[in-house]
Formats: sequence, C-alpha cells, structure tokens
Amino acid sequence: MGKKIVSKYVLLLGAGILLVFGFSGCSKADNGQAQAQVSVTQAPTSSTAPVVNQSAFRGAIAQVARDALPAVVHIEVTQQKFVNNPLQPFEHDPFFHFFFNLPRNMPRRFKRELMGLGSGMIMDADGYVLTNNHVVAGANTIQVILADGSQYPAKLVGTDPKTDLAVVKITTGEKLPHVTFGDSDKLSIGDWVVAIGDPRGLDQTVTQGIISAKHRRGILDPSSYQDYLQTDAAINPGNSGGPLLNLEGQVIGVNSAIESTSGGFQGIGFAIPSNMAVHIARELIAHGKVERGWLGVSIEDMTPVVAKSAKISYIKGALIADVIKGSPADEAGLKKNDVVTRFEGKTVENASDLQNAVADAAIGQKAAITVMRDGQTKDLTVRIGNLQEEAKKLAASAQERLGVTVRPLSAEETRKYGLEQGSGVAIESLTSDGPMAQAGFEVDDILLAINNIPVNGVEGFANLVKALPPNQNVVLSAIDHRTGQSGNAQLVTR
Repeated sequence: MGKKIVSKYVLLLGAGILLVFGFSGCSKADNGQAQAQVSVTQAPTSSTAPVVNQSAFRGAIAQVARDALPAVVHIEVTQQKFVNNPLQPFEHDPFFHFFFNLPRNMPRRFKRELMGLGSGMIMDADGYVLTNNHVVAGANTIQVILADGSQYPAKLVGTDPKTDLAVVKITTGEKLPHVTFGDSDKLSIGDWVVAIGDPRGLDQTVTQGIISAKHRRGILDPSSYQDYLQTDAAINPGNSGGPLLNLEGQVIGVNSAIESTSGGFQGIGFAIPSNMAVHIARELIAHGKVERGWLGVSIEDMTPVVAKSAKISYIKGALIADVIKGSPADEAGLKKNDVVTRFEGKTVENASDLQNAVADAAIGQKAAITVMRDGQTKDLTVRIGNLQEEAKKLAASAQERLGVTVRPLSAEETRKYGLEQGSGVAIESLTSDGPMAQAGFEVDDILLAINNIPVNGVEGFANLVKALPPNQNVVLSAIDHRTGQSGNAQLVTR
C-alpha cells in the first residue's frame, strides 16, 4: 500500500515537471513570437528610419501659431460698381407700366456696394501688409483688422495682377509684430506646413498639412507668372493673402487659390512661393509697380513631340520658337531652335522657369545664359530689356500691322476648346479696315498659330507679329468662336 502511494506521487511529480517544462517552452515560443511582432511594429525606431516625437511635433505647430498669429490680419474691402438697370429697355412700354407700376424716367444704371474679405500678413514693423491682388483689386476702401481687434484704414501701395500679389499700408503710431520670410526654394515635397487666415470670416484660423507638390503652373490666368506650391493644409475662401509657414515659423508661401468643385476645401490649395512674393513686394513698395525683364523670344516647353518636330534631340529646357529682330535675345546671338538649359547659373527645366527668371532679372542687367545648339553647349550673355516698355511697342505693332488687339483665354474658353493652359489668344478688338477684319476674323475668335508657330499667350502673339516681314503672306490657324471649328486663313501683313 505504501509503495503504491509513493509510486503514485512519483508519477504525479513527473507529470508536474513535464507540464512545467511544457508551459515554459510555450512561453518562450510565445515570447519569441511577441518579440518578433514588437520588432516589426517598432521598426521606425531603427537607426535607418525617422523617429517622430509626437509631443514635439504638436508643440512645434502650436509654437508656430503663437508666434505668427499676432502678425496675421483680417482685411475687409468695399467696392462700388455701377450695374445696368435691367428694366430700362421697358421704360416706355405701357404694358410694364400698367402691371408693374414702373416709374417714369428710370435711371440707366444703379450704384451697388459690394463687400469682400481676405487675409494678409504684416511684413515689417512699419505696417506694410502683404496680401493677394484679388483681395484688394478695385476696392474703394480697405480696412485692416489686427489680431487684437483694433482696426485701421489702409492705403493701397501697389498691385501686381500677374502674380496676384498686392501691398497695402497701415499707420498705427507704434511698432507692429511682423512675420519672417523663409527660402521657398529649400522646401521639399512632404514638408509640414501651417496655414493661417480668416476662412469665411472666421478670424485667426490655423490649419496644418504638407507640401503636396511644387512648381504648379497654369492654375489661373495662363499668361500670368505662376510657380505655385501645392498643399493639403485646409484653405477656404477668406484665407487668400494669409501665410503658409514652415515648422520654423517662417513664411514660405502666400495662400492664393484652391481647386474645388464645391467652392470649399477639397485638399488642393495653392500658395505663391515666398521668394517670388518677397521680390514682388519689394518692387511694389519701392516703385508702386513691378518692372519685369524681357528677352524678346517666343518660347515653349520642350517635349519629345516638340523636339521631334524641331528635329533636335530631346533635353529638358525652354525651346526658342522665334527671336524678335533687334531684341536683347537677337543682339546676344540667340537663335530659333536653341534650347535654353541655364539662366544665371540656375537650371531651366521648362518655359515657365525661363519666363519667371527673366521677369525677375533687373532691367539692364547682363545675364549669363546657356543654350544647346546643334548638340553643342554655348554660353552667351544677354542684356535684359524692359517688358513694360516693349509690351506697349508690341501691342502697337500688332494693332498697326494686323489691325487687332488680343487678350488671354479664360479658363472656360480653354476647357471649351480643349486647349492646353497658356496656348492661344482671343481677339479683343479689330480695326474694320485692318488685314484680320478683312480676312473675316471676328471678336472672340481664337488664334492658335502664326505660320505654324504656336501662339503662347499675349506676349508670344505680339512677339510673333513683330517678327513678321512687311507685305508678307501669313497663315493664321484659328478657331471660329461661333461654331468651334478650326481652320486656316491667309492674309498680307502691312
């Protein structure tokens, strides 16, 4: 009996030992699996992956907001417009007088007062405020409301519709908080940014996002100077003119536009880069206007199709489609089918790069320009001309030689006719005895090419016209605005 009990206890003890070892082994296997799972989920903490301190990140955004908010302002504008009286044609109609009791001698026009709002940022302690042109353009009165609620009337210093920028000034009698500008060229896609403004009148609104893309062009007026930063930071009507800041608290963009089917935020906003904005603001403060450089060439983006058409090797750059005789480019030795690859030491990726670089260059400056010609690199020096002065001459030349003035295509016209942004121009007016009117053209017809050279905007059209020899047969490619059909017409220049 005693031996059986002892044996029984021995068996129980052995089973216990096995169970212990068995569970211990499972525990090790489970722990090993858990360790493997942890190592996967914690992979970002390895030496090759970025470490994100969530607390520091939140603190950075909060700090940016605290520092910048005092320098962000709300702008209210009023604008007076005269509108035609819609009932004026029925002034002498007895039917309308009887049933609608219309007054006699109705005014032909009514004066309406419109109100608008936007945002802005104080640039310096003296009260210069940077905002968008579309916020203050045509305003009769401008009121700037500071972060503390104080209000001041503002004086318009200058506007630049081509970049949608404007500067106004307030006088307070004291030094004002102001923003600091950063270098927008140093931004990378994916960098975190903070937007501040007054969307839909909600003062001092702060949103955050990232830089979604750079160098967006053709967003608004295709003839304007555009190089937008794209962001997914929430921007709505009323944000226009407010700052887009990096996490160091520096302004790296001026919020300007949104892409939306609803009129509100859909994750696609656009800001004017700070480097462009600062340059324009300084010009406006110094001169009240922006003087832009001029080369005297028609340019277009290089693409494989364009390169094949021009019978040259495809490389990135700006293709010179034509050179105006006597222009700075002509005097510097630039030629048709040259591909501009560098300007003042900076790489030229496309036509917009060259357009913006030349526009920002100082009038009279001698600029270094590198071109690819017949497979060989050539370094040239060009003296920058004055675009404003030349634009007047070019417009007068087009009017004199063809009897026409033109305008940029609207976004609606571009979509309607299936054209690329920046291509073509629309006829604004015609001289009745001019060559184009005699050839049958009408106002609002779309001009696409002259002698098979594409027309790229108003400046491009004027450059092509100026380059035409007198008494020369010219073939114009165009779209009839009435039917939408395209075709060619021939005329003789004056």
